[in-house]
Amino acid sequence: MELNVEGIIGASSGLKEVFKILAKVAPTDSTVLITGESGTGKELLVRALHRNSHRRDHPFVPINCGAIPKELLESELFGHEKGAFTHAVRTRPGRFELAQGGTVFLDEIGEMDLSLQVKILRVLQEREFEKVGGAKVQKADVRVVAATNRDLEKEVAEGRFREDLFYRLNVIPLHLPPLRERGEDVLLLADYFLDKFCRLRERPRLGMDPEARHMLRDYSWPGNVRELENFMERMAILCEGAEIVPQDLPEKIWRDSGLERPHPEPAPAAPQGFVWPTLSHLREQGLGLKEFLDSIEERLLVEALGEAGGVKNQAAELLGIKRTTLIEKLKKRKLDAN
Repeated sequence: MELNVEGIIGASSGLKEVFKILAKVAPTDSTVLITGESGTGKELLVRALHRNSHRRDHPFVPINCGAIPKELLESELFGHEKGAFTHAVRTRPGRFELAQGGTVFLDEIGEMDLSLQVKILRVLQEREFEKVGGAKVQKADVRVVAATNRDLEKEVAEGRFREDLFYRLNVIPLHLPPLRERGEDVLLLADYFLDKFCRLRERPRLGMDPEARHMLRDYSWPGNVRELENFMERMAILCEGAEIVPQDLPEKIWRDSGLERPHPEPAPAAPQGFVWPTLSHLREQGLGLKEFLDSIEERLLVEALGEAGGVKNQAAELLGIKRTTLIEKLKKRKLDAN
């Protein structure tokens, strides 16, 4: 069966190596530990693992171990019986029960409390668990996949992660390389996200200046794919031109490139005593924008003709336009007496 890696974009050698291992491990029930920096797309890889396994027709159940308070995490994982603790007003299934036949994804497992790590170890060893406040042992017909952005070997050495659990999880290690090591994948992803967000906002597809592409590719992307995605969404909203140019890029990308952003030319100052028209002027006159601009142009035409004594060449020169243009404007407004 051809490997289905929908949603994961890239052709770098590092990503191809990940796909190679994924193709071998997906059909098995082996426990997999996925490591990589924050924002590299670890959950996308886990979903691909599930999608290419024999469990693909059963639930995929993720849980972020770092986003749930430790006193609630056990209940989230294993469920609880009615009355097991305050506010436990009814029996509730946990993620392992909901995932029967499928895959449980323990994201950010490095954040899990040591006391709960023991219970995860039991699930992996005995394939069974108990609800909080319950005495009935339930079988866990699930595949466990874990992910972390921490160095778990270092966590083990410093006593923050159980060594026996680490080895149980680390049967098949898969490491997602950071975006800065994926070369041209940066531009493939940038184009994909830019096209996606331009379509969502129903605006014409933005181009990208070659120098801007070069700067994006060479930026270190500390937030990885997540940072790139957020940036391209920002460009789809804020970029005013037809393409992204270096000046649209934030200061941190300029600094990372070792380049100095050129200072923009200051806008020309308005002539002394000049007052720009405002919306209040339109309201006062009861005019729309087109009518307002037409009235201003007509007034200037009449003034120029008056100052030039009706000599069209001279009036056109005063206005900074060609004589033929002046004549067309005068005819349009029935101001041409000749």
